[in-house]
Amino acid sequence: MASRRNLIILGAALLIASCGSGKNEQTMKKEAAMTTDSTSGLVLASGAFKKGEAIPKQYGCKGADISPPLEWSNIPNNTKTLALIVDDPDAPMGTWVHWVIFNIPSTATGLPENVPPEESLPDGALQGKNDFRNYGYGGPCPPGGTHRYFFKLYALDATLQLKGGCTKAELLKAMRGHVIGEAQLMGRYSR
Repeated sequence: MASRRNLIILGAALLIASCGSGKNEQTMKKEAAMTTDSTSGLVLASGAFKKGEAIPKQYGCKGADISPPLEWSNIPNNTKTLALIVDDPDAPMGTWVHWVIFNIPSTATGLPENVPPEESLPDGALQGKNDFRNYGYGGPCPPGGTHRYFFKLYALDATLQLKGGCTKAELLKAMRGHVIGEAQLMGRYSR
């Protein structure tokens, strides 16, 4: 009897662990359909932090709350524009969006530090609203502990017909079928 109870407990634990990603099945399917495993070798990096390392305090809500510098290379041929989404999947209420920027010209090789929090940028790029309800970048601001922040760069074969101020969900929908390359950079931040 005790061994049967242990098996039931083990099975329940495995089921909970497999469902613990915080994403529902529909969200995972949408993201899988939208993203492409690119053979282009698109690379995303920052001079402020390396992959998996701490994001400096100046880029967080308790610092200057400015965007970090980003650079990319190996953009796929046929790229018309680029898009960037920054989010925190470790937020207590679900994934928190920190930055939505799109229609970045394909000639760009990065974004400078401290991109202004404006809907429209001089190069034609547009910024959406983050979950702080502001245009542009909103820095890491975890309520406690260490969170992961994913900077996701997408190479697109189109200029998106979206207005500035859009949400991450609206951007993901508009990008569907247009992603020809993707790169990701993850940094950590502790408050």
